[in-house]
Amino acid sequence: MEEVLQQLKQDTRVVPEEIIFCNVLKFYGRARLHERALQLFDEIPQYRCQRTVRSFNSLLNSLFKSEKFDEMKEVYLSMEKYARPDACTYNILIKACCESGCLDNARKLFDEMRSKGVKPNALTFGTLMRGLCLGLKVNEAFKLKTDMVRLYGFLPAAKTYKMMIKGLCKIGELTLALMLKEEMVGNNMKLDSTVYSSLINTHFKVGRQEDAVALFEEMDLHGCAPDTVTYNVMINGFCKVKDFDKAYRILENMAEKGCKRDVFTYNTLIGRLCREGKWSEAKDLFEDMPRQGCKPDVVSYRLLFDGLCGGGQFKEATLILDEMIFKGYVPFSASTHNLVAGLCQKGKMKLLLLVLNILAKGNAIDQGTWLIAISKVYQDDKLSSASKLLDSLVL
Repeated sequence: MEEVLQQLKQDTRVVPEEIIFCNVLKFYGRARLHERALQLFDEIPQYRCQRTVRSFNSLLNSLFKSEKFDEMKEVYLSMEKYARPDACTYNILIKACCESGCLDNARKLFDEMRSKGVKPNALTFGTLMRGLCLGLKVNEAFKLKTDMVRLYGFLPAAKTYKMMIKGLCKIGELTLALMLKEEMVGNNMKLDSTVYSSLINTHFKVGRQEDAVALFEEMDLHGCAPDTVTYNVMINGFCKVKDFDKAYRILENMAEKGCKRDVFTYNTLIGRLCREGKWSEAKDLFEDMPRQGCKPDVVSYRLLFDGLCGGGQFKEATLILDEMIFKGYVPFSASTHNLVAGLCQKGKMKLLLLVLNILAKGNAIDQGTWLIAISKVYQDDKLSSASKLLDSLVL
């Protein structure tokens, strides 16, 4: 590409159009080569081509892709020598401010463009509203939406509605979030699982379990199929209120609807079951994971191991620990200390030595574990056993 550009510069018979340079600047942005983008922009006149707002915008966008926000500001400040900023210019700058967390600067740019007679478009509003929602300034976004419709006649895009609903859910404004959902229905916008997942999750958080279930059932009426995230939200909600029967029914419903369970689905249930002392059920779910095509991860192992240790299920915990270390996963030190201390208190020396050997194989044994084991044995005057532990430490 750069060889072709060099030929274009030397061949005076050809006058390249500005769109060529806009495209090259875009490619440099994708490759995060901001210095080359700046160099090419400066050299455009050498190609017998005049720079307009289009190439300026392409450069700004290239710098945005490279996350060079300071350079964007410098380019913008020099821009009016050559071209007048348009809505696209401000959209790129506002997006950069939102991405870098400078929401006040984004609002100033929005006010500036209007004061200069540059009319904002739907993308301008959408970009600014998205930034405000991500910054949890949803009430400001809501006011901006009102101006967008009333003063400019723009209807927010579906993705803007979704972002606002998600933001409103985060700050607990359920009434407004539900109102926006109804607006989407009234405007014939297709609702998707992300909208419902946010709403259902928030209803569970504030203790409105029945409303959450109603929303889940409503999805079918709008032709919106729950996805894995939606099912996980439902399972997590029922687990939090200790309604495991309903959580299991949702799990079965996933299979019936052909929705694949993921590791988060299982981890949610395993973790909650362990907290309630339902270790046998948790272990059954853990063993069911591979049969369902879901591989347990380090969180799965740690949740089950922690639960078994906390419940005094030392033999089962040791078996899980052995498998865990074999897979290359390391337990939390606190859980290991609980297991070792429990075995010492129960006087299960044979199992204790097995646990220490397993931990040593995975290089997962720390000084604290040894101190617990040796001190407990020494306190019980079992000096020969303490000697064995010290021998193991040396080995």
